[in-house]
Amino acid sequence: MIRMQSIGVIGAGAWGTALALTAARAGRNVTLWGRDANTISEIRARNQNSRYLRGITFDEEFAATTSLPAVAASDVLLLVTPAQTTRALCEALAEIDPGEKPIVLCSKGIERSTGQLVSQVVKEVLPQAKVAVLSGPSFAEDVAKGLPTAVTIASDTLALADDLARALAAPAFRPYASKDLIGVQIGGALKNVLAIACGAVAGRKLGASAQAALTARGFAELTRLGTAMGAQAETLTGLSGLGDLVLTCSSPQSRNFSFGMKLGEGLAASDLIHAGGTLAEGAHSARIAVELGTKLCVELPISQTVAAMIDQDLSIEDALLNLMARPLKAEIENQQ
Repeated sequence: MIRMQSIGVIGAGAWGTALALTAARAGRNVTLWGRDANTISEIRARNQNSRYLRGITFDEEFAATTSLPAVAASDVLLLVTPAQTTRALCEALAEIDPGEKPIVLCSKGIERSTGQLVSQVVKEVLPQAKVAVLSGPSFAEDVAKGLPTAVTIASDTLALADDLARALAAPAFRPYASKDLIGVQIGGALKNVLAIACGAVAGRKLGASAQAALTARGFAELTRLGTAMGAQAETLTGLSGLGDLVLTCSSPQSRNFSFGMKLGEGLAASDLIHAGGTLAEGAHSARIAVELGTKLCVELPISQTVAAMIDQDLSIEDALLNLMARPLKAEIENQQ
């Protein structure tokens, strides 16, 4: 059995800080790493991370550092940084040589430059690492406050996933073990794209009926792509698939949903991107999801429309026309 008493969390944003708090509540020795010295100093001095979790003071104790070697010495590493920075961080870890310890990926997305799932990126750069993924319907603020949350932890071996679930389980945080690495990642990545579409519908004030229809058809897309890539159907209907999709497609707390709302209100994606700030992960994943769909002969009309809104500034009006003008068909494919 792998020792899992010390947990290192790489990434001191909202989600990384929330997971550090969760691991501390689970009775683990926790070290949180962040690049920003001011954020780390505030966590140490005031038990707060006001930049990302405003108004929350931490009762739990954990260490905070800007030293990557210090956090890399932990028994288990949670990588909680944007998907597009996964390769660079793994390359930095490779110089430290973390060995065969578990690395749990806690961000959702697909590497835009290669089309690889983040687990594939880690296995390529850190071939000795034991890779796992944590995903599910979870807002960082809720988890930081200790509100009830359930997630999925997946690894190639169910034994490792189960050990990680036990190590991170806390009174209000319930992880379920899985060995479907692909399904858990596809659910997390594609729901971000679909949340942009649902946010656009909300921003345009098209009504709850339209939003529900888009969520349901979006889940059909997620299922088609996931199963084509080898995901288990049960995973896609679980916490990391349908559960995460419903949460993210219905609340402005989601960065992707909020980004979509701005598109629905008439702002162009190029203007939002040029305005700076952190870009919603779904904006990175949309085009590569479409490319994966094309490669696998899977139709992804909603994802394709979102990609056009991001890359070509397609208006919400034209986006709706494109979707509503699609040929009529049976809801369930291959139905007898």
